[in-house]
Amino acid sequence: MGTFREATALTARGDGEFGAVLDAEWSVGTRLHGGYLLAVLGRAACESAGGAGHPHVTAVSGTFVEPPEPGNALARVETLRVGRSVAQVRAALVQEGRTRVEAHVTLGLLDDADPWWSSHEPVEMPPEDDCFLVPTEAPGAGFSVPLMAVVEERIDPAHMGFAFGTPTGRGVIATWQRLADGSDWDPLSLLVALDPVPPVSYELGLPGWVPTIQLSAYIRRLPAPGPVRVRLSATDVGGERMDEVAQVWDDKGRLVGQATQLAAVRLPA
Repeated sequence: MGTFREATALTARGDGEFGAVLDAEWSVGTRLHGGYLLAVLGRAACESAGGAGHPHVTAVSGTFVEPPEPGNALARVETLRVGRSVAQVRAALVQEGRTRVEAHVTLGLLDDADPWWSSHEPVEMPPEDDCFLVPTEAPGAGFSVPLMAVVEERIDPAHMGFAFGTPTGRGVIATWQRLADGSDWDPLSLLVALDPVPPVSYELGLPGWVPTIQLSAYIRRLPAPGPVRVRLSATDVGGERMDEVAQVWDDKGRLVGQATQLAAVRLPA
């Protein structure tokens, strides 16, 4: 098992281009995980335009054009603007001359201060040890999830009905998450937590592949050391599409990230 930093490592090639080796461990089934791919592009943006004043990813809007394969890839970065408080970057992940993922990334400087005001309390969950540790052969998935070897995820037992053929239909899944390599969460790795698996469609009785079409994420502050709590919920499902909202709280109970994504979903006839 490699570390998150190793899995997102880049080699500068000049003129805003970086070589990457996409790690198959960061996959769901045979597809590389969307949050991981955005983290690769986020690291390219930081190395290209971050500098001393804008070292952290604060916002990402990513479009998943075509699934990339594990192995060599190219991250191309175009700096749009570097201002006093933010830098704005366009980044693309390219394989075989084709754009596979494209993202607009906003960089800035985050701290670990508490929010001045917040309307979101951390999701209530049982202690970590009382929650279900998801294996790589995830229940209800029908395929392996290598991501669960590098992300330690524990699901609230109240949201495990899908694994036993009795989904609740509430459209919510809450989890504890840690990086299995023992490292603490940071603004880049939080992009992985903000694209949780399993998709919330499982708790709506809709199993199967749910590919992300577009994902927008905000990182609010530097997370405290320790696990994070993640709440994934569905807002609307129809027309072969589903939108999911993810919220992540750190070990101090502070909202550190939030994301909304549009995904394809196969609806029953």
